[in-house]
Amino acid sequence: MSLEAVLARIDETLPEATDRLFELLRIPSISTDPVYRGHCARAAEWLADELRGLGFDAATRPTPGHPMVVGQSGGQGRHLLFYGHYDVQPVDPLDLWHRDPFDPAIEETPAGRVIRGRGASDDKGQLMTFVEACRAWKHVHGALPGPLTIFFEGEEESGSPSLVPFMQAHREELSAEIALICDTGLFGDGQPAITTMLRGLLGEEITITGPGKDLHSGSYGGAAMNPIRVLTKIIASLHDAEGRITVPGFYDGVTELPEAVRAQWQALAFDHVKFLGDVGLSVPAGEHDRTPLEMLWSRPTCEVNGIWGGYTGAGFKTVLPSKAHAKISFRLVPGQDPQVLRDAFRAHVRTMVPFDCEVAFHEHGTGPASVMDIADPAFEAARAALGTEWGRPAAYIGCGGSIPIAGYFKEVLGMDAMLIGFGKDDDQIHSPNEKYDMTSFHKGIRSWARILDALA
Repeated sequence: MSLEAVLARIDETLPEATDRLFELLRIPSISTDPVYRGHCARAAEWLADELRGLGFDAATRPTPGHPMVVGQSGGQGRHLLFYGHYDVQPVDPLDLWHRDPFDPAIEETPAGRVIRGRGASDDKGQLMTFVEACRAWKHVHGALPGPLTIFFEGEEESGSPSLVPFMQAHREELSAEIALICDTGLFGDGQPAITTMLRGLLGEEITITGPGKDLHSGSYGGAAMNPIRVLTKIIASLHDAEGRITVPGFYDGVTELPEAVRAQWQALAFDHVKFLGDVGLSVPAGEHDRTPLEMLWSRPTCEVNGIWGGYTGAGFKTVLPSKAHAKISFRLVPGQDPQVLRDAFRAHVRTMVPFDCEVAFHEHGTGPASVMDIADPAFEAARAALGTEWGRPAAYIGCGGSIPIAGYFKEVLGMDAMLIGFGKDDDQIHSPNEKYDMTSFHKGIRSWARILDALA
């Protein structure tokens, strides 16, 4: 009956929980802009105060960038670590917001009530679901649910430059048996999910330089090599007619998806026609022999994220440019070494740069892929708890994006992570008018209470 009392407490105090979330949302903790440095520190201290009020031994911790927040509670049972981030994305373009991004409000929409404001879904609303579950648990039981470590970061949206050094320096303090990360979402509308596969990331910027200055295309066209021509040939060479990536050795170490996982993904009945139709497309463009979910979750990719050179302003200028540039990213899967692939990509590009041209590379970070060990009984316990709360079986899913913290927990602290979140695809994170469904907030709190009951 104690779990039922916790759930009842969550239901009764939802307005107060929403008010507390609004307090946090009002703090403009934009980590990438130095102007907001003081606000990031204020958000960290606000969270530390909340944790201390719940009985955690909590404090903000300085870093070369924005502070970390670490809270500890003792007790018996499995030691859990919960991670979230309190920093948010910039709000530009401001004129596309329907209201002040840092003046949160509940709005009625055709799909239901939502919390509107920057950070509502990514990640303040998500992290507060766990904090509020702990609050209700403490009220009912008089104590927190066993040994817990809370770890909040303030630089996730700006590349996490302080994260790994901090984890390495505080390895003993942060070590637990399993990590919980609430920075993901539901599968579809109302089906809970546990993300067990995350793709890694490799970013490269290349610059092709030909002539020492821009040239008149009438005077030099045909005789002088055009860097844009070189660059487009390189880009066109990265995929074959079947959608496979042609960088030598790119697929070395890539394993096939286990049949049991493939069958579960097929059972999700993913509607790729709607998925692509919602963005004005219709035909999957990846490897021809793969399902759309495989393409999104378990296969590596190569994408051109930007390309520029020459004259791109209004009107026309018949210039033969001196330089051409492109930004190219690779999403990686387990078995792929980011540095090995960086070297292979650069070697491939160099073979295609003709005499009289030069290539320069600028790296934009790397992160390995992660796969969680779902043989740990905690995964099935959490899956059952989620299914009970949402009335639908929780799915083990992959994630097309990259959440480096999960890999760092494995690499630095030697522990797996369960990624459980309640966001939705239409939450507009990183975009104007970000929102978080009230249902996600409410049932997210209840979900964590059930998971804590199952694990603690």
